[in-house]
Amino acid sequence: MKILVCISKTPDTTSRIAFIDNNTRFDESGVQWIINPYDEWYALVRAIELKEKDPATVLHLVSVGGADCDPILRKALALGGDEAFRINLQSNDSFAVAKQIEALCKKEQYNLIFTGKEAIDSNNGALGGMLAALYQAEYIPLATRFELTAEGCSVTREMDGGEETISCSLPAVISCQKGMAEQRIPNMRGIMGARTKPLHVIEPEQVKELTAITNYQLPAPKAGVKLVSADNVAELVRLLHEEAKVI
Repeated sequence: MKILVCISKTPDTTSRIAFIDNNTRFDESGVQWIINPYDEWYALVRAIELKEKDPATVLHLVSVGGADCDPILRKALALGGDEAFRINLQSNDSFAVAKQIEALCKKEQYNLIFTGKEAIDSNNGALGGMLAALYQAEYIPLATRFELTAEGCSVTREMDGGEETISCSLPAVISCQKGMAEQRIPNMRGIMGARTKPLHVIEPEQVKELTAITNYQLPAPKAGVKLVSADNVAELVRLLHEEAKVI
């Protein structure tokens, strides 16, 4: 069994968000980068659990980006990955990123690919579906539970009004969310061992990007609250009707 976990870097949620170059580029100065939580807490940890059940399992990690992705890949290796690959491409285009990972998948012939359901910075959620289509693998999004079976795998996912359990063959791409696994913290042995685990840098394939970010905007500042006396119901109704427009 060969498993690939897609790892992306995202700003820490406490980072100051600002834009530069006439709001066309995210200002990365002073930003603390972390592993995207959906990738780390759910996709990676579930893959590690599968490897713990079967030590013969090969667990690889991949990230598409510059050298600033190396520290987060080392952390992922410390948690339990065997090898990491960084595809040396800076891109905001989901298709271009999926094409780069597809090339690695075809070379390594992975049976199972885990992604987080989305990245917490862009909330895009497009990579898993694109990668599955390109790699010609089964795709199940929003997974909360995953088990290997004799025929392939059994996956429980959220749906409108409840959840469903789906069986599918391998290879498969699974996008993971809360419920898939419990967060782990690297131990000292893992941190020391990650220093010597392979981290390969791969030059990217030539791919035409289909989308580009042209402009960023911050949310409008929140307006101050208005306090209404508890006995002034008429004024409260007027405000809700004329200003908030919710009734």
